[in-house]
Amino acid sequence: MKKILVPCDFSEQAICAFRMAIDLSEQSKREVHLLHVVELPVMHDSMLMPTLAFEATLLKELGDNAENQFSKLKAEYASDIPIVTKVVFGSTSMMILDYIKEAEIELVVMGTKGASGLRELVIGSNAEKIVRRAPCPVITVRKYSSPHAIKNIVFPNSLEQDQEDLVQHVKALQDFFKASLHIVWINTPGNFTSDNVTLVRLKDFAKRFMLKDYTLSVFNDTFEESGVISFAHAIKADMIAMGTHGRRGLNHVMSGSVAEDVVNHIDCPIWTYTIKKG
Repeated sequence: MKKILVPCDFSEQAICAFRMAIDLSEQSKREVHLLHVVELPVMHDSMLMPTLAFEATLLKELGDNAENQFSKLKAEYASDIPIVTKVVFGSTSMMILDYIKEAEIELVVMGTKGASGLRELVIGSNAEKIVRRAPCPVITVRKYSSPHAIKNIVFPNSLEQDQEDLVQHVKALQDFFKASLHIVWINTPGNFTSDNVTLVRLKDFAKRFMLKDYTLSVFNDTFEESGVISFAHAIKADMIAMGTHGRRGLNHVMSGSVAEDVVNHIDCPIWTYTIKKG
């Protein structure tokens, strides 16, 4: 059975993600997994610092509390749907990524509060880390959105090569929601081409991948991130679908990723998928 993972810290955003995952599971007959990560101190290492008795008691209490909250969530939102729950201990992003591989998760739906300022530059949000490194599609949400209301999906595109895998996933996404696809090129001072030339390339792109029910647009802005957000607001988008290159470390800090930046700064659901290198 196909599986949806909802990382859950019981915040308002996480509960919104759970509600959306339940709706998606009802439409697609997928199994929903709820994962709660109890974050351990950075210096905690059982090999170097054996767990003390009071620590073990505390961790058990935290785990039991999470299971109790899982039961309340299931009773309120998913009484008739089988839910798999699990509590793990460690680094939030690492534990989520490990679980995705271990349980063979095919879609992650997770809440995000975003990140800002120095925290965004140095640390980033957990959602941003999952978006960058997950091997499967990820939907990030800040508030609840009914899948039935998703009818306009923005698909920002840089017309790079090796997009076959990404575009096939976006087409499947569009088909699932029975939505219109709004393909947009963001013109910036640092990456500017004339509208006529870009529209010809966008038309060739749409024809190449045999897209249906779509619009083509060129939108001018100072930065790609703000351009995507402004365009999405302008057409009242219900979702944004984006590819990410999954950059890590210093390369990520220096060059960033538009998809990850947008995740941190917009309210509508964002579907992301790491572009596989050819």
